[in-house]
Amino acid sequence: MDAIQRVIDHAERRCKENGSRLTKKRKLALSLLLKSSKALSAYELVEAYKTELGDTMPAMSMYRILEFLMAENLVHRLDLINKYVACEHIKCEQEHAQTQFLICGQCQKVKEVAISAPIMDLLKKNTSDAGFHLASPQLEINCICQDCMSTELRAYSVGRY
Repeated sequence: MDAIQRVIDHAERRCKENGSRLTKKRKLALSLLLKSSKALSAYELVEAYKTELGDTMPAMSMYRILEFLMAENLVHRLDLINKYVACEHIKCEQEHAQTQFLICGQCQKVKEVAISAPIMDLLKKNTSDAGFHLASPQLEINCICQDCMSTELRAYSVGRY
């Protein structure tokens, strides 16, 4: 059994424990996100679904599937780029730290990393001190990944800039 199938099986058990069902289409959408090396939009998922199954799916159906997967904490929506990624902690049994997403602005690769409690407390304090309330503790940071940085440096060194 491959790693993706183990994650899907775990997600299916978790949904069942929560009284919900990970249907075949939901499994496929989650699988597509797990296989992807970058964040995907709902429309990119519809295209991937068509490529994978040779079948069409309306975008609204994919959005409903993504809403379900987000409600089950299996998928995250990245507001910065309006795309989705599978949670890297699907198989975690314990509560995990607050999440920060590092998003490459060039290739859309995403890395999910934990934020330590003291940093999160400081962010909440800064927000409160500024007269705001933190609506969502999910942090998304526009970055450039090492691969894209290396490509840029190589292009610069051969005089393409």
